[in-house]
Amino acid sequence: MNKNSQKAWGIILAAVSIFFWGITFVCTKYLLRDFSSLEILFYRFIFAYLGLWVIHPKFEKIEMRDNILFALAALTGVVLYQLTENIAINYTNASNVSVIVSICPLFTAIISQIFLKEKHLSFWFIIGFVISISGVALVCFNGNTALEFNPKGDVLALMSGICWGFYSMIVSILNRRNYSAVGVTRRIFFFSVLIMIPLSLGSWGYTNSHPETTSFFFSFDKALNAARFSNPMNWVNLLFLGVVASGICFTIWNKACQILGTVKVNCAIYLIPVVTIIFAFFVLGEKITLLGGIGALVTITGLFISEKK
Repeated sequence: MNKNSQKAWGIILAAVSIFFWGITFVCTKYLLRDFSSLEILFYRFIFAYLGLWVIHPKFEKIEMRDNILFALAALTGVVLYQLTENIAINYTNASNVSVIVSICPLFTAIISQIFLKEKHLSFWFIIGFVISISGVALVCFNGNTALEFNPKGDVLALMSGICWGFYSMIVSILNRRNYSAVGVTRRIFFFSVLIMIPLSLGSWGYTNSHPETTSFFFSFDKALNAARFSNPMNWVNLLFLGVVASGICFTIWNKACQILGTVKVNCAIYLIPVVTIIFAFFVLGEKITLLGGIGALVTITGLFISEKK
């Protein structure tokens, strides 16, 4: 495969990931009716880990010292990123979260420049960052003429974007080790599940009388409720989040990062809000208001400007 064909392949892989990741916000919003944030995350990555073994049942030798990097990638890019994102959706709508999280490329560039000494900050980067933050401010008001602010959900969404920035930096380091994309993704998911187990056990004593806590962690009286699993749409959403949006998309995303470079590929995240807002409108009935639409457009415009050379 020549250089141009390889570049085109990388763009296609990134585009497929972005399309499906844009839908995940809608799927998560639906599942939060019956599952806690951590339950969704736990089941999602169990399915993802097992699915990758089915797709690629080949063991890959990993350097012992690199397990620290895999564990850090799991903590930042899966547990903290996904958990803060899921919790954010409890407090605000799916469209809001997707637009705010789309600032990930900016955090990725900043973190890569600080820790990897890669030069990404420029005049246009700063201008684009300011414009994007302005757009995010509009989106945070949720398009409400009364300018209703959702601080919990919006701040958590921003934290999620910062976590993804650190995850991207770690993946960039792992890609230099020449591991396969499937091997890297599967090992990250393995550590993700390990990290989530003590979080799940730590919430054993909580019941529905602690709504603030059970919305984050496992509620075991709820977990044993088999009625939730009789809903076929819950299975469809869980399997989609696990096998497609996690197992397959994380793998091809890591492959795209190997081909095009981590910071460059992260620019594709700009398009996630567009996918989410459209699906949230048709599936969840979330309104596309004028102020919210302008905020999304300003955010995406700023992100593209930040990439101008």
